[in-house]
Amino acid sequence: MNAVTLDQRERIIGLLADASADPDVRAVVLTATGRGFCAGADLRGAPPSGGAGAAAGERVPGDVARTVRRGAQRLIGAVLDCEKPVVAAVNGTAAGIGAHLAFACDLVLAAESARFIEVFVRRGLVPDGGGAYLLPRLVGPQRAKELMFFGDALDASDARTMGLVNRVVPDGELEKTARAWAERLAQGPTRAIALTKQLVNASLEADRAGAFAAEAAAQEINMTTRDANEGVAAFVERRTPRYEGR
Repeated sequence: MNAVTLDQRERIIGLLADASADPDVRAVVLTATGRGFCAGADLRGAPPSGGAGAAAGERVPGDVARTVRRGAQRLIGAVLDCEKPVVAAVNGTAAGIGAHLAFACDLVLAAESARFIEVFVRRGLVPDGGGAYLLPRLVGPQRAKELMFFGDALDASDARTMGLVNRVVPDGELEKTARAWAERLAQGPTRAIALTKQLVNASLEADRAGAFAAEAAAQEINMTTRDANEGVAAFVERRTPRYEGR
């Protein structure tokens, strides 16, 4: 069910960082193989609760918070901070950090068999991996609390109605649809999309003056790109623009 191991987490973070830095990468799809998208963190491979010198069963204050910051939060931050558009193609159950991994993406496609579960309460845990940050911004505080307090499975259709998913497709069409979306994004003005992503992600934490200033600055930066010049030229010349991502 693709529970996230430490090695997998670091690989995903590294790949997202590489995608940001590589001008030839124009879009990212995050998906999985098998029956599930991601069943959450792989607790079987979790480190002992104490530090290297701690006695068996002893937990050193700060260890858990440090693990969350360095682990789940870094993973979600890597998706939010990726400078390329990230599409989640959720092929099955997305639970715990797996659900948050999908919700952090810019666009979410879900197969009809997909389910989303805020599984933390079932384990007696507080949601981590940015859940209490992401969910209220996507569905509002009341619905976020319902999902997190009860831990009930949410099917793909209900997730779409709630605003957590952009589109639900038959299982057999998920890969095809995700590829089509990624190819369409890859043909767009990549830097303009990156700046737009940054503005939208920051907008809920900014006042109007700050948001307007950020918007003006982003447009100033964007107008230095080749793609912005190409877009304007194509409009004037009444032709389809040919964006290069630069």
